[in-house]
Amino acid sequence: MGSFYSEFAPYYEQIFPFREEVYAFLRKFSGDPGEHILDMGCGPGHYCGRFYDDGFIAEGVDLDPRMIEAASGAYPGVLFRCLDLADPAVFDGRFRMICCVGNVLAHLKRSTLSALVERVHAALEPGGCWIFQVVNWDYLLTLSDYTFPEKKIEGGDVSFFRSYPHISGERADFDVRLVAGGRTVFEESATLYPTTSDTYCNLHDRCGFINEGIFAGFDGSVFTKEKNSGLVMVFRKS
Repeated sequence: MGSFYSEFAPYYEQIFPFREEVYAFLRKFSGDPGEHILDMGCGPGHYCGRFYDDGFIAEGVDLDPRMIEAASGAYPGVLFRCLDLADPAVFDGRFRMICCVGNVLAHLKRSTLSALVERVHAALEPGGCWIFQVVNWDYLLTLSDYTFPEKKIEGGDVSFFRSYPHISGERADFDVRLVAGGRTVFEESATLYPTTSDTYCNLHDRCGFINEGIFAGFDGSVFTKEKNSGLVMVFRKS
């Protein structure tokens, strides 16, 4: 994955802000204050910080050292570590809830994803929940390419562009570009690995997870495979 967002860290807060809707959704599955939660791909750590403020033992991991540095400075009461999600050291503990907000899991190859699901299951307490968000690959795999709507920030002077110029069952090319004042200040490409909702369900079923819900977003809206939306899945360890 690399330090994918480091170069436009100054704009990150506006592009990917903390959302009360997301926190409220996660809070429904996190148990009582005092519980231990883990945010994988935590970015600048805002959700961990909010859980900490509400009395939880919060921990966050991210591959980007600049994000971890920012998170540690903003929330000194939270343990933040710079780790690749493929590293077993991510799960150095037992957790009531593990979450992954954003399309982070799409960066993982299938073998890595399978191993990750197994480690998540092992790291959860009995009855603990695992929540993640990805794009709806069921829909996107019916297309050969896709361009996200342009995001404008800072009064319209800054634009954030994302696209999948090539999509197949094996991979999707992911291009991002940040333009400020008519000048491209950041441009990067990555490879994503599409995984359908049924495949996610099968991976989790094999590990012994109970499916607690499939949603189109953190507002709890109904997920429809054929509709352009996100995918939020909630699984519980029996």
